[in-house]
Amino acid sequence: MNDKKTVQTVAVIGLGKIGLTLAAVFANNGFHVIGADHKETVVHLVNQGVSHVSNEPGLDQLVAEAVRNDRLRAVRDTSAAAAESDFVVVIVPVLIKEDHEVDYSFIDAAVEDIGAGLTKGTTVIFETTLPAGDTRNRFGKRLEEISGLKAGFDFYLAYSPERVYSNRMIHDLQQYPKIVGGTNDKGLQAASDFYKQSLRCEVIEVDSAETAEFSKTAECVYRDVNIALANELAVYAEKKGVKISDVISAGNTQPFSHLHTPGIGVGGHCIPIYPYFFIKRGLHEGLTPMARKINDSMAAYAVTKMEDYLDTLEHKNVLILGLSYRGNVKEPTKSTALLLAEELKQKNAWVYVNDPLFTDEEISTFSITPLSLADKRISSIDAVILQAFHNDYHSIQFDAFTNCKLIFDGRNELNEEEITALGIQYEKIGL
Repeated sequence: MNDKKTVQTVAVIGLGKIGLTLAAVFANNGFHVIGADHKETVVHLVNQGVSHVSNEPGLDQLVAEAVRNDRLRAVRDTSAAAAESDFVVVIVPVLIKEDHEVDYSFIDAAVEDIGAGLTKGTTVIFETTLPAGDTRNRFGKRLEEISGLKAGFDFYLAYSPERVYSNRMIHDLQQYPKIVGGTNDKGLQAASDFYKQSLRCEVIEVDSAETAEFSKTAECVYRDVNIALANELAVYAEKKGVKISDVISAGNTQPFSHLHTPGIGVGGHCIPIYPYFFIKRGLHEGLTPMARKINDSMAAYAVTKMEDYLDTLEHKNVLILGLSYRGNVKEPTKSTALLLAEELKQKNAWVYVNDPLFTDEEISTFSITPLSLADKRISSIDAVILQAFHNDYHSIQFDAFTNCKLIFDGRNELNEEEITALGIQYEKIGL
């Protein structure tokens, strides 16, 4: 489907944890890859054969091998990368603003640069999670305006959502089917053929780019709604004196039941963000907006339970374990730790955060005081909240918290018997 004689060069726009992984896999599957990123430090490290992404099994080796074999190089000039390439894969963040409207600032800038370098016969594929219609109507039209080329004829346009999970992305790229939709049949075929070669995985062709876009957001909404259901049931089970973990274990022996695990909140780039792609574009009522409210309320619910036990949180020293939104991933986006910190500050508590994946300086940027577990001040901590269960916390010694009266296990991971044996109250979401 590509007008160019050979298909051998792909530009990956955005070398974050997903973009770098894609670039490395493409390169090791026979393509010449140009990774484009505006961060000079990222470009420098990649060109040295070094991955800037941590805790991603196999990625260090793939990057080193790709650079050593002259299959991967990084640049800061997106337009130049696009101009040299047969395929352009865009994986630049789309976030939401404080009012939950979509923040296109990063990806709009990338599209401007791609359009300036776009040449006839190139296939442009968006992997960033997008509201349905954006590939065709927002970015396709803008690429046409800048380049003077016609989408579907002079260049091909498709959408294929990233579906990987941090700490196992290389595995997921091989195992998960790649959903692909084009703005016309030529775009679909070009993108489908590309992924079959570059990822060597199963490809699911859908009828349009819009279907592919919608499928990714729907996946995230499904998870958000089911987590909200688990949280709602856990709160209700507490009132009835029922142990929700036993309910879930028993209920899920029925093959049509898949009750999720309740928790202190939902964070990250996906679940707390992408439902707003529906909510802000017409889905104002129903399960989707309700789930967002329930899951975002769990931090306040946890703080209320803590306050009930301690009588007051005013001037209490509270330590949050984990700035990251989940264990073993260095990512603070929409982390429940930030909601917890805000709720605790409103109660006039003194808030501290420990996270082995972040420096003290990085934690301080969130207006929260960092605290090492080796710091003598832990003996003055009144309460601890487990927010992200990093590997470092598996062997944490709570007997060092000599003044601690309460540990709130926000992820249902700690050993209740060991904690209560120390004379410390143990609480969690659900009994």
